[in-house]
Amino acid sequence: MNSRRNFLKTAAIGAAALTADGLPAMAAGPKKGKVNKPIVVSTWDFGVAANKAAWQVLSKGGRALDAVEAGVHVPESDPDNHTVGYSGFPDRDGRVTLDACIMDELGNCGSVAALEHIVHPISVARKVMEKTPHVMLVGEGALQFALENGFRKENLLTPESEKAWKEWLKKAEYKPVINIENQSFEGKGTSAFNPLRLPGNAWNHDTIGMVALDEAGNLSGACTTSGMAFKMRGRVGDSPIIGAGLYVDNEVGAATATGVGEEVIRVVGSFLVVELMRQGYSPEAACKEAVMRIVKKKPAKAKEIQIGFLALNKKGEHGAFCLQQGFTYAVADKSTQDTIIKGKHYF
Repeated sequence: MNSRRNFLKTAAIGAAALTADGLPAMAAGPKKGKVNKPIVVSTWDFGVAANKAAWQVLSKGGRALDAVEAGVHVPESDPDNHTVGYSGFPDRDGRVTLDACIMDELGNCGSVAALEHIVHPISVARKVMEKTPHVMLVGEGALQFALENGFRKENLLTPESEKAWKEWLKKAEYKPVINIENQSFEGKGTSAFNPLRLPGNAWNHDTIGMVALDEAGNLSGACTTSGMAFKMRGRVGDSPIIGAGLYVDNEVGAATATGVGEEVIRVVGSFLVVELMRQGYSPEAACKEAVMRIVKKKPAKAKEIQIGFLALNKKGEHGAFCLQQGFTYAVADKSTQDTIIKGKHYF
């Protein structure tokens, strides 16, 4: 009996050490040295500006939860960023709907989906977490809750976004243009998005996901987006779903996702990444394994879309992996506040 138990235990460990492509998992393993804290990482080039706002909180000994909320406020209110918050590209009916979630070191979380007229959905999500017995509010209910809690109702559809939507309506085709987010920045800085460069059939799939480790050694995360441009009315992706677009476990690490949310939801991506880190995977290896699960499930579709995962563990180590080249993430810690790293990719 004992020999059988030992055999099963050995087999389980061996299976856990292999990725979906049959290669060793590159376990993180214990490392000597000081924990890299505080630190904040976020998706895409425009994460640099967001990280700087988060760093203002972290560098003063502030809580990671406050840092990620302050950080993602930057792209949420940026009129030149058409993939998050104010000025986001609308759905097919010309309505800007926003999704967001937030999670702290205690496992508390809040979320809003299909929220209209509110510039900072991440702050509404935090109110849901702190003031209600629920995790998620959606649509009209989320808007009602926001207004009752002092948020101001605004028109989120700017002239530039409206122009891009009307251009899209000419053909109304719904095809992916991989990494259209970064392609449209033209090298003019972290918020110089130019919708006029978008081809008439383009839709985007961007998000800002941010995770942080504060001086006290606690993790929190935030994820916010205006979702796929020109999506069907009522469509919700992974960004407001705890475990898909974002997950935080203060014993292990935190992860967030960007890209085509439907595929992230199907593998419960961010939760998967964190659980793999629990097994000993490094942040990058965990992100790679999550990407490989998507490739394995839908190999043909995986060639046509972009998905990226970003992770941070309790040691302050970070890493990312994506389907297609072009995904980037930003890092801010005591040594740098404006570093951009290219995520490794499968294709």
